[in-house]
Amino acid sequence: MKQNVLWRWGIIIAPILAAAYLMWPTYRYYQMDEERQALSSDSVQLAQWDELHGEDFQKVRQNRLKLGLDLRGGMYVTLEVDVLKLIEEAADETSVDGEFTSIIEKTRKETDNTDLDVLDTFLGLFKASGKSLLQYFTISSQLDPTEEAVEERLRRDADAAVDQALQVIKQRINQYELSETEIQKVGSRRIQIELPDVKDEQEIRSLLQTTARLEFKRVLMNRETIRTFYAIDRVLKGVSPDSTDVVSDSAIARADTASKDTAVADTSGSDTAKSDTTNPYTNLPKEEQERAIKRDYPFTHMIAGYFAANEKATMQPFDFVLKKPEDFPETGIYRFIIGEKFLSQLLRLLNRPEVQKVIPVDLQILIGANAEGRTASAEGTGVYDVYTVAREADLTGDVITEAFPTYDPSSGHPVVSMSMNPEGAERWAQITGANVGKRIAIVLDGRVYSAPNVINKIPNGSSQITGMGGVQEANLLAVVLKAGALKAPVKIIEERVVGPSLGEDSIRRGIMSSILSFALVVLFMLVYYMLGGGLADVALLMNVLLVVATLVGLQGTLTLPGIAGIILATAMAVDANILIFERMREELAAGRTLRTALEQGYAKAWSAILDSNLTNMLSGVVLIFLGSGPVKGFAWTLIIGVLMTLFTAVVVTRSMFELYLSTGATTINLGQKKTAQAVV
Repeated sequence: MKQNVLWRWGIIIAPILAAAYLMWPTYRYYQMDEERQALSSDSVQLAQWDELHGEDFQKVRQNRLKLGLDLRGGMYVTLEVDVLKLIEEAADETSVDGEFTSIIEKTRKETDNTDLDVLDTFLGLFKASGKSLLQYFTISSQLDPTEEAVEERLRRDADAAVDQALQVIKQRINQYELSETEIQKVGSRRIQIELPDVKDEQEIRSLLQTTARLEFKRVLMNRETIRTFYAIDRVLKGVSPDSTDVVSDSAIARADTASKDTAVADTSGSDTAKSDTTNPYTNLPKEEQERAIKRDYPFTHMIAGYFAANEKATMQPFDFVLKKPEDFPETGIYRFIIGEKFLSQLLRLLNRPEVQKVIPVDLQILIGANAEGRTASAEGTGVYDVYTVAREADLTGDVITEAFPTYDPSSGHPVVSMSMNPEGAERWAQITGANVGKRIAIVLDGRVYSAPNVINKIPNGSSQITGMGGVQEANLLAVVLKAGALKAPVKIIEERVVGPSLGEDSIRRGIMSSILSFALVVLFMLVYYMLGGGLADVALLMNVLLVVATLVGLQGTLTLPGIAGIILATAMAVDANILIFERMREELAAGRTLRTALEQGYAKAWSAILDSNLTNMLSGVVLIFLGSGPVKGFAWTLIIGVLMTLFTAVVVTRSMFELYLSTGATTINLGQKKTAQAVV
């Protein structure tokens, strides 16, 4: 009996504790955000706060309950890639005539403000005119080009233009550190973006419509890179960049104190407990040691370094602590990586004016565009490469005429083939000839997508980039390389701004409507079902808590329609309890014992509860697949609410009744005029 009681208590308490665990980051985030906002007017104090609490703040921000634009404020933007402009630019200028221009105009009229596929519409009108595509388009890679080859090339370029625009926009938005953005392709040529908390709409418009900049830059990673990293450490500590100071006096003092404490504690006469006087961190406790290193190396403590003497040697890790630039080889292969959890902090530090001043004028520190798999020496779910490259580009992407993923016939591995125009080919031959055995970074909008090694001089501009991690990486690099070749502009066709005050008003109204509806339901259950209604109200409160906590756990976003879904789920939870209580009333009125009435009430009401909740869940599934935006938000909270209802209204309330029976009770007030007396 006692074990059964403990089990019932566990059913009630365990979900509440789990919900509290999931909701804790939300509570902590708003606490820390308030602290951070209070320091926003003081850049120095804000930087210090970020260094101390930045990691924890990013973690709780990532795991908090996220609010949609209708609650937070921000921008909805729909972009359209001008595929028709791409088709027009792809045609041979000397062949374009009035009929071709007429087809272009007809295509524009038919596809403007529609979801029609531009290329399909263009090809349909073109074929109807009786003209041949070969009159206007050339395929230089084939000796005997065909209509099908032209169509295939146009289709490939149209798809690549949208993919390239999507990739560029994602990269730009990520660089601005806008949290919880939603960027997705809609239809054949549109991109839909949600930007919460946007304060400068004009800057975002400019950001989205600026032409992508593709550059080729020499990778310069050697002892000078490490010297630059140390200079950044010193300037962040408030020490002169030319100073030789590495370790703070306070760290040495703490180490000396710890060393003395160790010596006093060692009274056994053993000579095995000796302190390392050359390393001021050795005798510090582990947590204090980590804090001291972070304080003394505010930049390099985030970076893991690797070195190999040559291409055949294995990369070996090395540490920056207590080293000087002269301790590292001048020549060799260096690699620097940073854990994903440190990325935003490192980018903020690199943007600080005092840090930019200590970076040599001919160097630039850039970060890889995409994270790789987790590395043992770097924390976080993935790692990014850190590069030092030449500040001036050796070549820009406008010389590229073609780039596409393919396979190396000898190895079968995915590669990317790239070709250039005559001017680019000549310059590329000079660059590759002067940098054989060195690396050249492919940089798009300030992020490095690849840094291949130059094997030999490339005289004709046709290059093959190997070392792809897979087909997906090859496709992405081909899209990036086409950023300089494709001529498909992006335009904003829809833009909506939700102000913070409107978002706050939505939150206030949503909360008030939720509280009012919840209060009315609670009051009704208490008045109509008395003690049974009180137990149902406790389960109802638990239901709302679990729905919100589940939304947090699934990294979902709460929107105004989502709040409506929670309110509807609350009503359905009450409906399930009403069915159970009415069955119990019937059983008690027939003279059954309280135990029998309880068992029969739940057993006989179960099929009706399951049927009603399943039909609601199916309607939610339909809304998810056929709806979009706010409709999906409503559907998801509805489905989660249904699942929580089946748990709280059936399992939790049953446990409460069982605990009530365990006290020896033989009667219960379910709202009848007189308390029903169970037959004993």
